[in-house]
Amino acid sequence: MATDSLEQINCIAAIVSSCHWRKVIAIHEDNSYFADSGLLPTLSEAIQNVGASIEYDLILPPFSSLSDPEGVVRQEVAKLLRKQSRVFIVLHSSLTLAKHLFREAKQIGLMGRDSVWILTDSISDLLDSVDPNLVSSTQGAIGIKSYYSERNRHVLNFKDQFRMNFRLQYPDEDNWDLGIHALKAYDSIAAIAEAVKRLGGYNTSNPKLLLNEVLSNNFAGLSGEIRFHGGELKQKPVYKIVNIVGRSYKELGNWSSKFNFSERHVEEGSGVIGFDNMNNMLSLVTWPGDLDRVPKGWAVPTDIAPMRIGVPQDDSFPEFVMVKRDKKTNKTTYDGFCIDIFEEVIKILDYPLHYEFMPFDGSFSELVGNVSNKNFDAAVGDVTILAERSRIVEFTQPFRESGVSMIVPVKIEPQMAWIFMKPFTRNLWMVTLAILFYTSFVVWFIEHPSNEEFKGTWKHQLGTAMWFTFSSLFFAHREEIERKYTKLVVVIWLFVVLVLTSSYEASLTSMLTVPRLEPTVTSIDSIRKTNATVGCDGDSFVEDYLRNIIKLQNIKTISSRESYSEAFKNGSIAAAFLELPYRKIFLKDHCKEYIVTGPTYSFGGLGFVFQKNSPIARDASEAILTLMENGKFERLKKKWLDSPESCSNSDADIKTKRLSFESFWGLYLVSAAISTLCFLISVLRLLKKKLKDRTELAYDLTRTVEAVPNTIVRLGQYLHGGRPKSLRRRRSFNKWNSSKIELISPSDPSLIFQPSSLQNSELPDIIE
Repeated sequence: MATDSLEQINCIAAIVSSCHWRKVIAIHEDNSYFADSGLLPTLSEAIQNVGASIEYDLILPPFSSLSDPEGVVRQEVAKLLRKQSRVFIVLHSSLTLAKHLFREAKQIGLMGRDSVWILTDSISDLLDSVDPNLVSSTQGAIGIKSYYSERNRHVLNFKDQFRMNFRLQYPDEDNWDLGIHALKAYDSIAAIAEAVKRLGGYNTSNPKLLLNEVLSNNFAGLSGEIRFHGGELKQKPVYKIVNIVGRSYKELGNWSSKFNFSERHVEEGSGVIGFDNMNNMLSLVTWPGDLDRVPKGWAVPTDIAPMRIGVPQDDSFPEFVMVKRDKKTNKTTYDGFCIDIFEEVIKILDYPLHYEFMPFDGSFSELVGNVSNKNFDAAVGDVTILAERSRIVEFTQPFRESGVSMIVPVKIEPQMAWIFMKPFTRNLWMVTLAILFYTSFVVWFIEHPSNEEFKGTWKHQLGTAMWFTFSSLFFAHREEIERKYTKLVVVIWLFVVLVLTSSYEASLTSMLTVPRLEPTVTSIDSIRKTNATVGCDGDSFVEDYLRNIIKLQNIKTISSRESYSEAFKNGSIAAAFLELPYRKIFLKDHCKEYIVTGPTYSFGGLGFVFQKNSPIARDASEAILTLMENGKFERLKKKWLDSPESCSNSDADIKTKRLSFESFWGLYLVSAAISTLCFLISVLRLLKKKLKDRTELAYDLTRTVEAVPNTIVRLGQYLHGGRPKSLRRRRSFNKWNSSKIELISPSDPSLIFQPSSLQNSELPDIIE
């Protein structure tokens, strides 16, 4: 009849996840029931699944074995002051031991602000009948109670009967209300009674047979559905989330593995609106100390040593971190951009954080490893956030961007005989020539039919069209254009010419007047092909990244900033790979000597390092964002990192960018579209004119054919020597012609018509 403990553990994990607590402390009484329940490992696994962990497991001895329970509990609870977490989960405890636990925790201040207490059903199910002193000691705690339907008709009837019988037997007792344990006890007896009843009173002494009958029960009990599967209740339990306030508690909502959190439980047969978190309930909670927000769930321990914070001792770029040791006083001082940022973060935190810096002489990966294995509590410096490092430590919000790029020396490009071709890229030259020839063709096609200057031999026409278009580049064309469509094409083309010539002159002027600084190495591919030596910082992750990701093999580690310049000058390296923050510092000192080339490989940024699941990391991240918003971050950045205004080193300042087709494709598109439109209109007009001329020609031919019969009549009269007798015969001939009688040449040549062989009386008949 016991409910599945895993369900309650999952409910606790869901509450921890909703409030974003990262560490918890488990408290339980060490008795035989807890040892066999497996609650602690189950809780540890469930908490890890939501990104949290158990910082400490407080084990209280069984109350029955204690001669001085108050002293023992006080001694054990005092250990919690040295822990960081303030989220206490009471997994299992007897009521008598719980009274001492809560009283001692309240006396030493563990029931105050930013503390959280979560009580499982071993205590919460008894809140209706416990001593009021226990309730007053747990103000603000969250309890998990077993749910049952209080509106069920059978439950209401049973409670009425129970109250009447209880008052008859115990008239002086006021607390008669039933809890879940009483209802489960009644259902247990009912299950056994049903089994015995089905057996008919026989074979009840057979344990196996009786057990099988008990497990075959299927009825609606007072505590819920009584139906077994696999030796346990088939129905998944539902829990009520309560908040202890005053002398009682208030209900916040419900939780079940079926629907997660819900503000109220809907009876079977209706839908349940579930939520993945309890955010809707958090505003209803009265937290310990009347806190008006969700408690942080952690605090700085009061009786432990200050936090040990590792600081990288590498002085290659002291603008970020600078560690100095005074030999006379043997005192170490820490300064730099990262140190100032961290100190400003500490000022923003709403709690005191005691710490001490400790210099670390090693690589950044080793520094992160020391935080992971708890040799350091945190690390402050220019540490790059990487995925591999994030798996073992907790990083704050990045306070500076990071990435890796290649720096190479620059060389002054000598003036070239073909420099006048440099302002435009090859693609732009080709497209410009194509649009020029296309415009020449369109102008010739439109003007050729009517403009005398575009007529003549084909050589003359080609020369005129090309001369007209080329001369328009210098606005020196003299040919007169007549068609309005040609004028539209020429206007758009002249606008294109104006833009192109202006851009060309500006770019060429810049190339001729400004020294052109070109990189000695243009790309990473050239490094691979020549197997040239490259340099990088030996204490960072860059060497492994170049070797494993970019696939460079000939790598030389550089120990200091000055060593980069020396290595470039003596030719030991052809390029250097620096992280983005260091690159800007390096170019600040070498404005016109080096240039950035190739792509920049981005990373997570620079951040502070804390131990995994440390709650301080989240608060520090919020403080960093506050610095960025209130302007202090920019002031510190300007103090340590910004370049002087007189020295600006960027690709735009060193090298004039060539003009490409991407800069003018819209202009070319408009010109080509207008020319094509005018060309199509001219083609249609030409086709229309040709069709009209052909129609007129066909009409003239028809009139000529119709005049042939009259001509024949006149010819006949001339040959016969007379004239037609009347106009009627002429009309008759037209009628004869319209009947489409075909004239077939005789096969015998002797029958060919001979005017001299006709008699005067036959000709009129033939004509008719």
